[in-house]
Amino acid sequence: MSELCAMKEIGSAKAAQIKAALEVGKRMSSQSSGSKSKMPSARDFVDLYSPFLRHLKKEIVKVVLLNPKLSVIRDITISEGSLNASIVHPREVMIPAIKDSAASFVLMHNHPSGDSTPSQQDIEITHRLSKTGEIVGIKLVDHIIIAGSEYYSFVEEGMI
Repeated sequence: MSELCAMKEIGSAKAAQIKAALEVGKRMSSQSSGSKSKMPSARDFVDLYSPFLRHLKKEIVKVVLLNPKLSVIRDITISEGSLNASIVHPREVMIPAIKDSAASFVLMHNHPSGDSTPSQQDIEITHRLSKTGEIVGIKLVDHIIIAGSEYYSFVEEGMI
């Protein structure tokens, strides 16, 4: 926003309009692709959410709620963190999953550093959410970390 405002041809009002238009485009792209289609693999989630997550400068944690046929019910941003950390508690994930009658969910977040390797906290929250999901009957399908053009899938790496 500040870069747009710094340009002489674009004032703050026009910069806000451009930013809003870009955000609407991201959301529409995400909703139209995900709300009806089946999402059987980590690559499907990466293709859908990477355009939104890969260029952010702080960690964003999303939960993608799925129906029994692995179609997206909706996605929720549950945490916005700093450059290299965000806080996730199982209740912030499970409450919307229960309210929306989700059968399963995918946890997704970005690493602004560009390194998709999971941190110790990433590993711990994955195990906590998996156990919590087992207790309430809502399965953790995958935890995906997006970092630039690469990603890390806990399922593909045998961590779930």
